[in-house]
Amino acid sequence: MDATTVAIIPLPHLALAFLPVLLVIAVFYWWSLEIANVLYAFFRMLLQLMLVGYALLWIFAVEHAAIVLLLVAGMALLSSWIALRTIPHHRRALVWIALLSILLGGGGVLWLVTQWVLSLTPWYQPNFFIPLAGMIFSNSMNGISLAADRLQAELNIAPPIAYTKARARALRTALIPLVNSLFAVGLVALPGMMTGQILSGVSPLIASRYQIMVMCMLFGAAGLSTICFLFLSRPYFESRGTHAVSPSP
Repeated sequence: MDATTVAIIPLPHLALAFLPVLLVIAVFYWWSLEIANVLYAFFRMLLQLMLVGYALLWIFAVEHAAIVLLLVAGMALLSSWIALRTIPHHRRALVWIALLSILLGGGGVLWLVTQWVLSLTPWYQPNFFIPLAGMIFSNSMNGISLAADRLQAELNIAPPIAYTKARARALRTALIPLVNSLFAVGLVALPGMMTGQILSGVSPLIASRYQIMVMCMLFGAAGLSTICFLFLSRPYFESRGTHAVSPSP
């Protein structure tokens, strides 16, 4: 394989990647576990990735700022809605707070990385701007989701605790996956961006710089978005009383 290109995976070879998946699904069936949700998730994954592949081909070819911004805005809105899946009883009331939090925390980090760290030209260069926005918003989404779930649990315990204490515990919980990844990166795992660059022939030293940027970007975006959400949602939760938060089903 040429060191400057990434090999195209033939479809029959790609199908082999599903063998471990089928083994796990077989065990689900054997142990009488619900497999419908897993199958649906994989069907959605396949459909979504196929569609986004064709969409990105068109977007990269057009390379228009308005289209890029519209797509990024849609990603932020969708991630805000998904983030509140852990507290469905408050989803509609808090979705705009989640969106604002993601735009402030994640959007701010996205602008810093694309305009100052990478100095993109043009500033909306789609093949950088869109993937980085996806990485940032998905991590911000996960942070808010974990924090909202933990906040709800903390506010429902007896005896009641102060909101500030519940908020601190929620933030710590939200960042556990990212802190773990900081410990593991380079020792246990070579993350996606670094692996992809190495596979495409980029020097590991250059790839490591990009990965450092990515780790700082993800931790900062998730942390800032979660902090914004916990601050902005405080009046909503406190107005309902410490034990008025409905438990998730």
